[in-house]
Parts: sequence; C-alpha cells; structure tokens
Amino acid sequence: MKQGRILVVDDEEIARRNLSHVLEREGYEVDCAQDGASALALLAEKSYQLLLTDLRMPGIDGLELLRQTKSRWPETEVVMITAHANTSSAVEAMSNGAFYYVEKPFRLPDVRKIVGEATQKAALKRENASLKAALDQATTAPRIISSNPELLAMVGTADGIAGTDCNVLIVGEAGTGRQTLARHIHEKSGRHGNFVTVDCAAQAEDALISALFGTDGETGAIDEASNGTLFIDNIAAASAGLQLRLQRLLQDGEFSRVGSNQGLPAAIRVIGATDRDIAALAEAGQFRQDLFFRLAVVTLSLPPLRKRRGDIPLLAMHFLGRAAQRMGKGVSEISPEAFDRLLAHGFPGNLRELENIVERGVALATGNALTVDLLPEALANPGETPAGTISPIKTLEALEREHILKALEHTGGNRALAAQLLGIDRVSLWRKLRRYNEEM
Repeated sequence: MKQGRILVVDDEEIARRNLSHVLEREGYEVDCAQDGASALALLAEKSYQLLLTDLRMPGIDGLELLRQTKSRWPETEVVMITAHANTSSAVEAMSNGAFYYVEKPFRLPDVRKIVGEATQKAALKRENASLKAALDQATTAPRIISSNPELLAMVGTADGIAGTDCNVLIVGEAGTGRQTLARHIHEKSGRHGNFVTVDCAAQAEDALISALFGTDGETGAIDEASNGTLFIDNIAAASAGLQLRLQRLLQDGEFSRVGSNQGLPAAIRVIGATDRDIAALAEAGQFRQDLFFRLAVVTLSLPPLRKRRGDIPLLAMHFLGRAAQRMGKGVSEISPEAFDRLLAHGFPGNLRELENIVERGVALATGNALTVDLLPEALANPGETPAGTISPIKTLEALEREHILKALEHTGGNRALAAQLLGIDRVSLWRKLRRYNEEM
C-alpha cells in the first residue's frame, strides 16, 4: 500500500534515480522532474504530499519553486536538498515555508526520517481540511447525531425511501427532532423544490386552511412547496375540515383554494409529524382513517433522549461547539461533574432541552469549560437526601448501569473504546445498552 506521493526535482539524473529508488522501497509513489518548470507542470496535474527539490537548478531554481509551490499548493510540504548550503539560503528557504533544509552528502536514515515527518504533516493538513469542510457543511445541512443502533436503523430506512414519492409519518415526543428528520429526508430526496413547514397547533382552523391551500388572491404553502416537501407538524391537531382537505390532496394529488372549486395539481411530497398515537386516534374515530392510511405509508418513530442516553455526550459536545462558534466564545469542553448531571437528567424536553441547557451554559461561561455551576439550578443542585436519612442500597445491576454510562461519557459516546475500558466485548456492551433502552 502506497504511503503517499512525492515529487523529486533535481537536474542530476543520478541524484533523481537514487532518491526515487530509496523512497519507492519505503512504500512511496515517486515522480521525478529535471527542472523547476517540469516540476510545476506535474504539480498542476497531480496532488503531492511532499516536494523534494535541489536548490540550484537552471531556469526556475529551488527557492523559486518553493515559493510558487507554497503559494499555489500550500498543502504540499517542501524539503530543500543542496550541496551548496549556506546560512542565508537556509534561512530564506525556511522563511518561505520549507519543511526542512538538508545538506549533501546526506545520510539515508536521516532522509527517511525527514520524509516520514513531512508526509505525516501533509496528511494531517489534508485531514484537518477535510474535517473543516465536513463541519462547514454540517452547519447548513440537517444533522442526525447518534450512535444508537435503533435510531441509526431508522435513519437508514429514511434514507432508503427518501428518493421515492411516498408520504411519511414521523412520530416522536416534542423536541426529539421531528423537523430535523423531515429535512434530512427532503435533502436526501433530490427534490429541487422548497421544504415548507406548517404547524397545525399554531393557528386557528380557517387561518391554517388559508395558509395551506391559499385563497383566490394569494398562494399557500402547497404552492410554495411545489416539487419539494410539505412538512405538516402536529397533524393530530388538525380539525375535521382540514383533515378532509388533506385526505383529498393525498388521494387525488390535487387541491383547490379557499372559495374556489377549481382543481389544481400538487407536485409535492407530504411528511406529517405528531407526538400522539394517530393509529389509536383513528381507531377511536378521532382522526380520519383514510387520511391516516394515505399519510402513514412509512412511519418513522423517534426515540426520546432518555432512551438513548449514550448519545448525550455526542449531542452535548455538538451543541457546545455550535453555540461557542456562534457566540464567539472559547468554550471547548464540559466538566465530568456537569456530564454526570446531564446523564442523570430525565430530559422531558429531549434534544431541544439539552441544546437549551448547553447554550445557556456557554453564554454564562467565562472560561473554556461548561461546569456544574453553569447548569440550571435543578441540575446543578438536585434535591439532596435529608439529614438523618439513609440512602437506599443500590443493586449490583444499577451500579453496573451507572458505571457503563459513565464509561460512555468519558469516551464521548465511543462504544468500542468504552467496551475496552470496561473490559467487555462490544457485543456485550451493545446488549446491555439495548436492555437499558427497553427498560426506560
């Protein structure tokens, strides 16, 4: 397996051949050039981790080649090799960004060491650039952050149906990320239209119907979502009249504006969301069964945060980084004691509550860590056992559970590392966490 690509530049053929031979034996992919102009042409063609160049060459010399390389391809490291070493040329090379300056004759072990360090640095720079690009994309694209097997399987299902036209019902408590999942499906669908949100619990019936279907004088959300996705949140709160209109929309692919009987085509996908059991409501006659069946072609269930506690460290650090960046603050970590409080909390508000807690802590922080004193009072100072009372003895199973959750906290949710710290295999850890989720 190749370790990296290196460009060797020297006007002496024997020098090029010797260096190329040594580096290829070390596992590198090596190209050679006899002068600076040829080297620049190769650099424009291929991506090199390292440029090894002689200092004195006809035409474009080593220093000029160094300057152009660092200007045009800053991720490429440069090592100067010369038999004409002097202090001024060495200083100039290093000040122009050379990784190292080697004098001839050189020892092969020294060259191997320098090349290894230079290619590692180049690889690290590329990796950091890749991570930064991923982070920049994540600030604009919806993200579902989890190591929970059930949730990841559900996201896999969402990805699988994203490119189809089927309608979707998302079920989950408030704050579990229903809209984020809907946006994820929209982004994965390849649809070129807008993602439009309407909340059935936010407006009175007449206003909501007008906002969705439009009137004779104004367009509505269905028009705005053309060739895109219409996300209807809290759909269980829809009135009987609205349910009838939605049922006709999903059945016929057409709609009419308020006050008009003219049918208009609706090129949209509908994603509904609720925190209630619509199947039970439909069975009890409190929600239209025909609308339920047309909407719930695929049903996706989001677990509450209390059933995916292993994700709390991952999510908390994600919210921390986002809030710190937005506020321009240097808060980069959460203290172990603060993590203990977060892991012990029930989170009735789910992800939305966790994000609010972390954002509040970042806003109040004066140092680089979110500490216990920056948490809301209910978390910072949970009710203590009254004086004179004896705390109940915990079972071994409860202690094991606490220990496992603490291991996950210290590994940032990394299950493989947590299993290693606990001295158990990953399958055993996964089974225990799955049982904990089922018990909550």
